[in-house]
Amino acid sequence: MRFGEALGFSLQALRQNPVRSLLTGLGMMIGTASVILVVTISLTSQSYILEQIEGVGSNMIFASYEVGSQQSSAEVNADFVKMSDIQAVREQFANRIVAATGIESNIDSMFIDGREERLLVIGSDEYYQPVRNLAVLAGRFLEPGDVTLRQKVALLTEKLAKRLYGSQEAAIGQKIKIHSLQFTVIGTFKEKVESFGQSELNAETVLIPITVLQYFIRVERIDPMYVQVRQPQDVEPLTRQVTQLLESRHRAGAKYKVENLNAILDAAKSIAGILSLVLVLVSTIALAISGIGIMNIMLVTVTERTREIGVRMAIGASRREIQVQFLMEATLISLTGGVVGIIVGVAGPLSVQLFVDNIKIPISIWSIVIAFAVSSLVGLVFGMLPANRASRLNPTEALRYE
Repeated sequence: MRFGEALGFSLQALRQNPVRSLLTGLGMMIGTASVILVVTISLTSQSYILEQIEGVGSNMIFASYEVGSQQSSAEVNADFVKMSDIQAVREQFANRIVAATGIESNIDSMFIDGREERLLVIGSDEYYQPVRNLAVLAGRFLEPGDVTLRQKVALLTEKLAKRLYGSQEAAIGQKIKIHSLQFTVIGTFKEKVESFGQSELNAETVLIPITVLQYFIRVERIDPMYVQVRQPQDVEPLTRQVTQLLESRHRAGAKYKVENLNAILDAAKSIAGILSLVLVLVSTIALAISGIGIMNIMLVTVTERTREIGVRMAIGASRREIQVQFLMEATLISLTGGVVGIIVGVAGPLSVQLFVDNIKIPISIWSIVIAFAVSSLVGLVFGMLPANRASRLNPTEALRYE
């Protein structure tokens, strides 16, 4: 029997029971689509994690002083990270960092909607925006002259600007009072990635030059200091070296908490990996169940077509030809379900990209190849038993079967 004849016989047999063939292939379709969707979810989640962390600030180190329980106030005040420490980092690691900056914070009162409210006021410099990856919504950010000349200028967070003046553009040029001094609003900004209150910024924050904020605070305390590293592979070594630099510039025994985002990234990747593994196992189970379903249906088919098999053997069909036909039927069901599953698995992410803006969902070519290969393998493996049973029937007994 030629391949074309075997294929024709198989298609004819499947058309005789279309509902059964459809339901048998449905499980394979679901399993195959699951494999593609699982890989897509895994890639998308990892990509999203990277974007979120880079949104906070890529290749970033942050440092602050750890206050001990047995220290005097004078020791603590002296051990805080200072602007001179930031300048030392800039000078010593100039070729290895993009920028270094830091913030100081304070609380002030402001009348909003007829009542007095407490607002967070932070001070920083012109490097704060690129290091923290902030988005300027209107106006401009701090410039070097604002810091060195101690200009009384301020930026408002998106929510505060809208609450005070109705829109981002309307806030520009307005006058606000901070610590009884009048400041001109030069811009509005926001974090590119929502940190849900885990950063030094909150929804309603005022940003002013750090040199001006130092007028209102008794002790200089940079908390935290941020360092943006040029090369990702240099983050860990530079984290240790920044720690050593800070400890060398302060009292012996002073401890500094110097961390980077790699630990957070590794933990997030581990969680995403475990989730992907669980989902892949579920998809594998779905494919296995689909294969068992194909095998069961084919075994039933062999029983129903016993007389047909006997007739074919009586007119000269070999056992191998009978085996090939039934194996091809199982493979056709599996492959058809697999191809439809691949289409469904790819169409889902693509449809999301069509209807939702600014979302890019990566689709792995390897997941499609693997899904197709697995669906073929399932058809062959689980179709082997029914095919062997059909080929081993005794022609005489098969002809007498009712």
